[in-house]
Amino acid sequence: MTTSAELIEVSERRSAHNYHPLPVVIHEAHGAWVTDVEGKRYLDCLSGYSSLNFGHGHPKIIEAAQEQLKNLTLTSRAFYHDQFAQFCAGLGDLTGKDMILPMNTGAEAVETAVKVARKWGYQVKGVEPDQANIIVMDGNFHGRTTTIISFSTDPDARDDFGPYTPGFRVVRYGSADAIRQAADANTVAVLVEPIQGEAGVLVPPDGYLSEVRALCSAEGILMIADEIQSGLGRTGQTFACDFEGVVPDIYVLGKALGGGVVPVSAIAANRDVLGVIQPGQHGSTFGGNPLACAVGNAVIELLNTGEFQARATKLGEVLHTRLRELIGQGVIEVRGRGLWAGVDIDPSIATGREVSKALMKRGVLAKDTHGSTIRLAPPIVISEDDLLWAIGQLADALYELKTG
Repeated sequence: MTTSAELIEVSERRSAHNYHPLPVVIHEAHGAWVTDVEGKRYLDCLSGYSSLNFGHGHPKIIEAAQEQLKNLTLTSRAFYHDQFAQFCAGLGDLTGKDMILPMNTGAEAVETAVKVARKWGYQVKGVEPDQANIIVMDGNFHGRTTTIISFSTDPDARDDFGPYTPGFRVVRYGSADAIRQAADANTVAVLVEPIQGEAGVLVPPDGYLSEVRALCSAEGILMIADEIQSGLGRTGQTFACDFEGVVPDIYVLGKALGGGVVPVSAIAANRDVLGVIQPGQHGSTFGGNPLACAVGNAVIELLNTGEFQARATKLGEVLHTRLRELIGQGVIEVRGRGLWAGVDIDPSIATGREVSKALMKRGVLAKDTHGSTIRLAPPIVISEDDLLWAIGQLADALYELKTG
């Protein structure tokens, strides 16, 4: 098996069809560019859904991983290891929180936040046993575990996986009033994405996060910000909440925290929240392992320079300015912040997948969502020339699709 066609055929025949990938087989990657098994190069404008904020094979991250591979990869949390303290302190300082709880995947981090919020509700807020509820948003995407899909409004994620986990109330995204009306004495948390990525890079109205923060503070409710996709430099700030000066009670982090090398996730909160977790109540064999912590430490060092946040801001202005010029030329709307955009394609011209396939033929990799939207989230290390070239390829692809 050496050709793309052969590898795709076996992959489709021998794996569950839980994804619908574009027909490209990637062999190697450096920076913002990837190369398929036939040697064709593509500009990666998806970045592993923001997992590759620092690009493919960032030298500092790879060096940290290689050095750690020589020494120690796993102890389980049955023992301490020499990378753990620095990771906890560094991520705590980055988030401004007292403590962190490390896991592996984003979905695990969300599950951790849910468990911590419920336990805090019973032990600190005084909610009666099994009565806690958490308010979530329509259009949310927090993962695909059984608990998480129980409060999804996406039929693909939810249908035929019941019975569903109770204890969640779904309200309209972007409306603080909707949260206020849904909250009661048993509400322990509000779980919100500062920007909804999977829904099409939806940015809430200005002031929304501030209103949610104020409401939660007034009512004794934890504000949980899922910054798995929006955090760690992608939007031009360390966290998307920073745009409104909002500090949630719990940060949920993942994706870019692993530098595109290993899965690393965590929640960060102050001691009065995370202190409710005691030994044996939550954990993971691989959560906070030495390799993950070494990689995470390198990522934190990169973010502490501010270089990537500034670069995402600068290139984000270029991205959004040029994309807006395509409105009326096959594009209906452009949304996003920093180096992250949701582009709504005119459905009379093409679907999002058709545009993604047209871009692939032109050497640009992007991905569709919800039928007529494509998401653009190139690595922050992308050059301005490459970014402009990618947008030019989108313009040309739309013109060809429009004119037939």
